[in-house]
Amino acid sequence: MKIEHVAIWVADIEQAKDFYTRYFEGVANEKYTNETKGFCSYFITYPTGARLEIMNRRDITEEKGKAQLGWAHIAFSVGSKERVDELTKQLQTDGYVLESGPRTTGDGYYESVILDSEGNQIEITA
Repeated sequence: MKIEHVAIWVADIEQAKDFYTRYFEGVANEKYTNETKGFCSYFITYPTGARLEIMNRRDITEEKGKAQLGWAHIAFSVGSKERVDELTKQLQTDGYVLESGPRTTGDGYYESVILDSEGNQIEITA
């Protein structure tokens, strides 16, 4: 058994697609749109086979979305401490907010935590 994919609601689906493909080597499928429901989504596939679905629906506003319980974070393993440092620096240079790190955590991960284009926490781990 495996997790097939994880999904997240976003306000700006194109900006989120660009973030998750550009920085984490994902490939997005063609956008799915259901005009009747005001829904659209992309599936982003990563080299390991993991998939992330980013979704937008016109009745889920930022205010309403923030009130919903959701994931705490998603973690992307980039393979080395050096790559964690490089990607963290690149994201900061590109204007994304660094929440913490890079550092070694109490449970042994070398990581940094940045906020994606929607303010969600992304762990970048070695």
